[in-house]
Amino acid sequence: MSIKLYNTLNRKIEPFVPLEEGKVKMYVCGPTVYNYIHIGNARPAVVFDMVRRYLEYRGYEVTYVSNFTDVDDKIIKAAEEMGEDVQTLAERFIEAYHEDTGKLGVKKADVHPRVTDTMPEIISFIERLVEKGFAYEAEGDVYFRTRKFDDYGKLSHQSIDDLQLGTRIQVGEKKEDALDFVLWKSAKPGEIYWDSPWGNGRPGWHIECSAMVKKYLGNTIDIHAGGQDLSFPHHENEIAQSEALNEKQMANYWIHNGYINIDNEKMSKSLGNFILVHDIIKKFDPEVVRFFIVNAHYRSPINFSDDQLTSAASGLERMRTTYKNLQHRLQETVNLAEDNDKWVKDIKKYHDEFIEAMDDDFNSANAVAVMFELVKLGNIYLREKHTNKEVLQYFLKQLDEMSLVLGIHLKEVATLLDEEIETLIQERIDARKNRDFHRADEIRDTLKDKGIILEDTPQGTRWKRV
Repeated sequence: MSIKLYNTLNRKIEPFVPLEEGKVKMYVCGPTVYNYIHIGNARPAVVFDMVRRYLEYRGYEVTYVSNFTDVDDKIIKAAEEMGEDVQTLAERFIEAYHEDTGKLGVKKADVHPRVTDTMPEIISFIERLVEKGFAYEAEGDVYFRTRKFDDYGKLSHQSIDDLQLGTRIQVGEKKEDALDFVLWKSAKPGEIYWDSPWGNGRPGWHIECSAMVKKYLGNTIDIHAGGQDLSFPHHENEIAQSEALNEKQMANYWIHNGYINIDNEKMSKSLGNFILVHDIIKKFDPEVVRFFIVNAHYRSPINFSDDQLTSAASGLERMRTTYKNLQHRLQETVNLAEDNDKWVKDIKKYHDEFIEAMDDDFNSANAVAVMFELVKLGNIYLREKHTNKEVLQYFLKQLDEMSLVLGIHLKEVATLLDEEIETLIQERIDARKNRDFHRADEIRDTLKDKGIILEDTPQGTRWKRV
């Protein structure tokens, strides 16, 4: 079996073949940090975290990069309205992003680059585009010559002539062509700025990701992902910039998640129906929110409502109840059961079906359906008069693996405070010094069961929540 995914670039399901065997370079467009994230921002964070988890489950070494846009018109405006400087506001909402997505079970990226930390690379990128004739300066602004890039429109499958219809040069713009887009913006009075060969200013939105991809992952990557709304113009412009400079394909696979509707209406600022994750998780268990998101195919539009979350909560609780009952029966079982091979074979069938579902364009909707079938089988097995420990352990093992891929917990995990974790880590250090390796391993396993992973480094023991 091999993974197949829908590639927006070619508009078809394709076998996944990485650039380097066993390794995946993956870039996901992150948020512009001027407020708490809304449920629409949460969907790509959860979806592509799940994709990453599944690739890792299938044995790939994934280098996962997701950026923060920490300087932008929206951030400048929000900072002015709130009476904060741009960098303080951005830092506050980056921390809020990590807090909210962490509660949704999203693992941190290997690198979370920021625009403000990538400015030398962005300026260098633009300089080289100017040198190659793909960009030009106009009174302190720098624009990309869209028509000069022959493949423009290949991601959105639009011709340059179709794109030109209805396009006009706005008042104050100094473009050569209405289709040209900005790479560098000259600073307005009072705005945050960086020095550049074209004067004080800051980057346009699209160039940021091109520079970050190149810096952290190279000229060509395996997977570039983001919300459907980013495919045009953001990702189209990324391709134009990167491929014009590097003369290589930017990404072999482009994947985009679908929209979220709110109570059957498209989420939009004009309707005022944006719902912040910060508020949702005060009302619903964050794992329920995640389960709601993964309980749909990532490319399908989904409808968000309290009723949908209540239904998701009921489904997740049904799984957790069966899991708990299997655990309890395991403690009571004395291995008098027969027909164990039959049960193992039936469980294995659902394991294979789960893999088949996820291999098919990360179809988590079908994968969740398989989990429910396995739960149903578990409930049937629990009605048996005699049960077998190996069969019960196999049920639990498969449910653990499936839930790990989807990023949910079925086993009860008592949340530890940071201080409690540090105390246990110190006890483990002391146990190792005293050569009590049994106790040291016991503490590591205890923390792992509670979602705490330890990493022993030359600088000491580090820990993280998963």
